[in-house]
Amino acid sequence: MNQLRKIYCRSFQTAFKIALPFLPYRKPKMAGSVTDIPAIIKKHKCSTVLIVTDAGIMKLGLTDRLQKALSDNGISYYIYDKTVANPTTQNVAEALEMYQENQCNAIIGFGGGSSMDCAKALGARIAKPNQSLARMKGILKVHKKLPLLIAIPTTAGTGSETTLAAVITDAETRHKYAINDFPLIPRYAVLDPKVTLSLPPFITATTGMDALTHAVEAYIGNSTTHGTRTDALLAVKLIFANLDNAYTDGNNLEARRNMLKASFYAGCAFTKSYVGYVHAVAHSLGGEYNVPHGLANSILLPIVLESYGSTIDKKLSQLAFAAGVSDLDTPDDVAAKNFIQAIKDMKKRFNIGDTVPQIKEEDIPKLSHYADKEANPLYPVPVLMDAHELEQFYYQLMPKQEDTEREI
Repeated sequence: MNQLRKIYCRSFQTAFKIALPFLPYRKPKMAGSVTDIPAIIKKHKCSTVLIVTDAGIMKLGLTDRLQKALSDNGISYYIYDKTVANPTTQNVAEALEMYQENQCNAIIGFGGGSSMDCAKALGARIAKPNQSLARMKGILKVHKKLPLLIAIPTTAGTGSETTLAAVITDAETRHKYAINDFPLIPRYAVLDPKVTLSLPPFITATTGMDALTHAVEAYIGNSTTHGTRTDALLAVKLIFANLDNAYTDGNNLEARRNMLKASFYAGCAFTKSYVGYVHAVAHSLGGEYNVPHGLANSILLPIVLESYGSTIDKKLSQLAFAAGVSDLDTPDDVAAKNFIQAIKDMKKRFNIGDTVPQIKEEDIPKLSHYADKEANPLYPVPVLMDAHELEQFYYQLMPKQEDTEREI
């Protein structure tokens, strides 16, 4: 990246860091079970709810307890269950039509990050009915109060239940972009481990590593606060202590509950301190090829960390201690390598590969442009990179020739 652009990016990031104490961040109020929701809805004098979820959640019957709780308390509800893995503008338009037709006055995002992103974007469209989502992309362009929004995560990873971001894919161009504003933060986050019990091991692993990516990128960035550092360290500690247990024993309620907490704390950390190039590159892969976000983050995390070199050794050593893979007296450079290696080892245990087979070399300039546009100047990364420099990550993700030959 040229020097003038670096100065601009760092000045932009510094201004945001100075403004942090004055911005209206808030943590969602927490509830421990879906059975708490009827009381919340009545407290806010709402009567008709739209549940935003996906077909997989419905097929597994995960909404049954919620539906019964609403029915038993005389609360009407409708379900939009067509949300896709990377929610599109079409999903939001369909949900908006259902919301308006049935005169709903509250929204429940039930599922992974995709369902919650769709629910947030729906809320934004309700708040600003005459404005397209494309015109709201970027920072602080919603600035209107949303209907009551309750988030119920069924995966412990996205942290969407805590964040001010909704990531949406344009249904026509496949471009993936983020809408960031404080009204998008859900009013309530329901951390109910029972709704995560049916998650298969691989999804448990990739969503857990998604949470790890949130915590790590928030911690190593240049816009941390005492609170976000505390949240990120706690998230890393919980993930290293519980993700393997949740992966090997999906019915372990304690491990599931702790992973939900880890995701929550990691979400709180990156909501204020932002993420970095892992996310920017992952979003471009999700938008272009529908690569699941947690999987893309899992593959990319150690690659991007290594690219930052010694600039993050001290911070990674602190994360390594929180993860239990290094002692306090371990030299920073050694501890940093230990931490990155621990992530690589985790990937192996969870059968997560190192490549994204869908990548086409001719797409790389376009993908790196998307990543550059998303990340710069907003993300306070340790080392700034432009589109050309970001191309290295896509090339590293392409299957090697010998791998292709082995498959044949």
